[in-house]
Amino acid sequence: MMRGTFNSALGGCRRAVMSALGGAALLAGASVFAPVAQAKEGEPSMPYKVQTLVEGLHFPWSLAFLPDGGMLVTERTGQLRHITPEGMLVDKPIQGVPPVFVAGQAGLMDVALDPDFVQNQRIFLTHAYGTSSANNTRLISARLADGKLEDVQTVFSALPAKSGGAHYGGRIAFLPDKSLVLTLGDGFDFRERAQDPSNHLGSSVRVNRDGSVPPDNPFAGQDGVASEIFTLGHRNVQAIVYEPRYHKLYSAEHGPKGGDELNLLEPGKNYGWPVATHGVDYTGAKVSPHLDLPGLQPAVLYWTPSIAPSGMTVYWGDVFTGWRGDVFVSALAERSVRRIAMRDGVPTGEQEVLFKELDARIRDVRTGPDGALYLLTDEEKGRVLRVVR
Repeated sequence: MMRGTFNSALGGCRRAVMSALGGAALLAGASVFAPVAQAKEGEPSMPYKVQTLVEGLHFPWSLAFLPDGGMLVTERTGQLRHITPEGMLVDKPIQGVPPVFVAGQAGLMDVALDPDFVQNQRIFLTHAYGTSSANNTRLISARLADGKLEDVQTVFSALPAKSGGAHYGGRIAFLPDKSLVLTLGDGFDFRERAQDPSNHLGSSVRVNRDGSVPPDNPFAGQDGVASEIFTLGHRNVQAIVYEPRYHKLYSAEHGPKGGDELNLLEPGKNYGWPVATHGVDYTGAKVSPHLDLPGLQPAVLYWTPSIAPSGMTVYWGDVFTGWRGDVFVSALAERSVRRIAMRDGVPTGEQEVLFKELDARIRDVRTGPDGALYLLTDEEKGRVLRVVR
């Protein structure tokens, strides 16, 4: 990511923010540039079998694979769990997880290994912090040692602290320079703040592993702008993945009633929420009359009605060779996983609905080191499922 790329993106983002807030240059009825594909259901394009690896998890949220073949799983209710290389769930949760605000959608969220985990044994976690009247998303790091977390450090806390218990984002993606992008939400009742670059609501942020701001961030050094912001204009981004072969950073976010989006995140870009959207409020009222506006970044594709995207992976395993390079997005409302066919990192227009037979809200989808797909079910007695041929 070169400085020139960030600086050129910054100009477009600033223009989009001023246009969206000022309203002078808004053009009604602009069309989205995203391809819309008819999703295929029925016989899967590749045969598979679904195995239950672990069950009895309390609303599992995220999964990370350990170098020894084991796994870490977060439970939204605040527990970090260890699955052994043999596939056994350790009875006792990992100790040392800091206090977590748990209410509604708030809780313990993502888990990711430090890029240098083999050397430093550090992991990263996201969780809601605070109280019902003052809370937001926090990123921490800690060293994993002998079934407990040590040297717990707060890396980043989203501001402002706001009331309620919805829309926290919370997903992590590491970039090649070992900085990370953290997705955030608009707090549901504070959606207009997603167009305000002075705060973190409705944005993604990029920080170094120690919490410092990379000097080539798009807003670094700008007066009145949060220097951590990487992109803005989001509603609730709960899926993100970096694809190293094509150097693309994909995200998926919840719309309200319709208007879920798959986006290609680029530094400094404004993705439009709530001034341009395909979604409508749950009451049926329009959020905005605009589908797109000059200076705003259109979605790569969108889903109406909502599927409620919750996790994402790009598949490069050897088990399902016909799916290599495709993007998989887990879905809560649709109770499925969407396969988005890709060619050279660009959607072909083909989508496939998978795993509907499970009749389960799917919270996360991951590619395992063994080439299998792994799913987490969003249930009080949630499961880790392994998908093989």
